[in-house]
Amino acid sequence: MKKIITLAIVFLILFKQGYAQNFESAVDSLILNVFNDKNGPGGVFLVAKDGKPVYQKAFGKANLELDVDLNPEYVFQLGSMTKQFTAIAILMLAESNKLELQDPVSKYIADYPSGEKLTLHHLLTHTSGIKDFTKMKSISDIAQKEMSPKMLVDFFKNEPSDFAPGEKFEYNNSGYVILGHIIELVSGETFEDFIEKRIFEKVGMTQSFYATDRQLIKKRAFGYHKKTYGYVNKTIISYSVPFSSGSLMSTSTDMLKWQNALNRNELLDSAYSIKAFRTYKLNNGEEFTYGYGWHIKEIKGAPTREHGGSIFGFKSMGVYIPGEDIYVIGFSNCDCNSPTQLTRDIAELALETYKRK
Repeated sequence: MKKIITLAIVFLILFKQGYAQNFESAVDSLILNVFNDKNGPGGVFLVAKDGKPVYQKAFGKANLELDVDLNPEYVFQLGSMTKQFTAIAILMLAESNKLELQDPVSKYIADYPSGEKLTLHHLLTHTSGIKDFTKMKSISDIAQKEMSPKMLVDFFKNEPSDFAPGEKFEYNNSGYVILGHIIELVSGETFEDFIEKRIFEKVGMTQSFYATDRQLIKKRAFGYHKKTYGYVNKTIISYSVPFSSGSLMSTSTDMLKWQNALNRNELLDSAYSIKAFRTYKLNNGEEFTYGYGWHIKEIKGAPTREHGGSIFGFKSMGVYIPGEDIYVIGFSNCDCNSPTQLTRDIAELALETYKRK
């Protein structure tokens, strides 16, 4: 009997090893179809099941000039995945009764045009209708300037609106800049300090930062563009400009800590966190697929929470499948290689592989 049990255990271990190797090979194949220049910029990908990594690899170079290979612990800029942190910060302040999600913007920025009709909910859900400052031609005038949040809001606040609040969904960076400004006004802390002290430190995200080109950051991935004649270093910007809409940096390991902290309600009670992960309706009753800081979609019928990011030299994408507790994160340090569809494809493969029977 002991021999039979031992053989069964050995068989199970070998089966699981083969199962894992098949998944690893399949993911490798997907990634290498896109990240196929081993001497160029690359990417980092992580797949987690039940809060633990089942796949984590790096491809390509972290620094072309120094010929340094990437590894999974390198720090990438998140771009618009920053919005997840901004949204959760707003919900943290709401939970502590520092603000209300239906508060008008005029309560915090008295001179904001038609601010009495514009709510924090509109900003969180990209239904505000205000001008997206990243689409303004004059953005080049401020791209390399140090801007305070007030200066940044003043830069776009008098632009004509594209539609009335709540009329339609249209992705908008200006709304998340205003939210960052409100976080500072309400908390009395800078956005950077709020995120670092109340989220990064609490969750243990030791390799996550508000982006900077001045501070020394160990294992920083350098960003690149691709021209017809080859790769070039990324365009320089002031990170005070993307601010709370796109200025955070992190690693794949830290982003898994973030996802696990959300799952365990370490930052918010479930009654508040669920507000980020549901859909909402427009004024006409039509439902749209965005919560607070996440797109609410599905893969093969399985509900997902997703968001990508893009900032000079970098692209990012994260997909979470709550029903199976599967998390997939992809980073690229060249904006020539988008991990968006690739990350979704890996998530679909993980769903097929690890779906609970």
